[in-house]
Formats: sequence, structure tokens, C-alpha cells
Amino acid sequence: MAKTAGPTAALAGVPTGLQAQGVWVGRRQLFVRFAAEAETATMYTAQAIAQELQRAAKRSAFHSISVGGRDPLVNGEFLEAAFDAGPMPLPVMLDIDGQRPDEIAALTKHVALVQVTLEGSSLDAASERALASLKAAADAGLEHAMVLAPGEQASDGQLLRIVEQSHAASPKTVVVIHPPYNTPVDRDRRWVTLLERSAALHPDVRLSLRLPPPTGTR
Repeated sequence: MAKTAGPTAALAGVPTGLQAQGVWVGRRQLFVRFAAEAETATMYTAQAIAQELQRAAKRSAFHSISVGGRDPLVNGEFLEAAFDAGPMPLPVMLDIDGQRPDEIAALTKHVALVQVTLEGSSLDAASERALASLKAAADAGLEHAMVLAPGEQASDGQLLRIVEQSHAASPKTVVVIHPPYNTPVDRDRRWVTLLERSAALHPDVRLSLRLPPPTGTR
């Protein structure tokens, strides 16, 4: 009987770069990016992506591997097969929107950090499942973070509510708040005040600037 190739996935390559946001912002990483519909994609087998990551890690120095792009956990079977084909040469970070909490358990033995990222002006709309993903990562004993990248219209009330809910999901959550690009944080006291109010709700809240593209990669 012919041996099957195993699961495959459409990836927007395996670029290298600096992490744009979150706990490991500024770290040099290998990126496994699942392609969006409009992106040019290459089909990879799980074995092929594992080998590509191992080769890349030998050619240069990297801090970690970031798995992200369009809805990476919809490709959970592919990721599990790729990790099993490893071992992975570097710590792995899942950068997700948190909408598939049930898919995290199958990957826990391979992942170092689960980073749940909420973006835009309507953060509350996606927060329930994102918080469930945060709790799933915490229950699995993984490092876990809630990254808030609010749009211009997001209110302080929204942000503070999610900080409080993140604490309830796990007191060990790292919460990172990124002001919108080009925000004059040196002249806007809002962010200092927001961090002060957040610190009263949760002990580990950080304010950080994102690295814009092309310097920053996700």
C-alpha cells in the first residue's frame, strides 16, 4: 500500500523577521504563516515544514518560532503532525485570535507560549472565546498572554474589562497593551493612566509599542 503524504496546508512561506508585538516583541523569529485568501501560498506537507524549520535554525540564530497568520488552529492536524515530525529546534509561540480554544489541548506538548491577540475597535465581540483560549493554555501549564491592540475607537472601559477578565481566567496571564500606530504616547497621558488603572486589576500589565512593518513581522 502506498504511504500517504500526511496533512498539508497552504503557507505564505517561512519568513524570518522581528516579532511585531506581544510578549516577545523585537525577538528574531522564524515565522510559520498560514496564508490568507488573497496571499500567494505554497502547499507544504507537515514533514516538509518541519525539515524547513530545522534547516533554517541551523543557518542562523533565532529566538523562537512564531505560528500565526490566518486562523492557524484550523490547521491543528497539520501542526500536530509537523511538531511530531520534529523535534522543533526552537521554542514555539502560537499567535492566535483565540476563537478555537478546543484546538489548543492537542498541541500543548510542543508549544512554549500561547499569545491571544485581540485587535481593532470592537474587542469585546471576540473576547469570550479568546478568554476561553487563555484559560485552556493556563490549564495546560503553558506560558500565556493576552495582547490588546486597540483601534482608535476602542474605549478604556473595554480594555480594563478585558484586563480584569484575563486575570479571572488566569492570574499568571501576561497582558500586553499596544497603543495604535503613530499614537503620540509621549504627549498623551491616557496610556499612563490606563496602565495605572490596569495594574490595580492585574499584576502583570505592560504597555509597549508595536514594530510596524516592514521592521515588524507577524
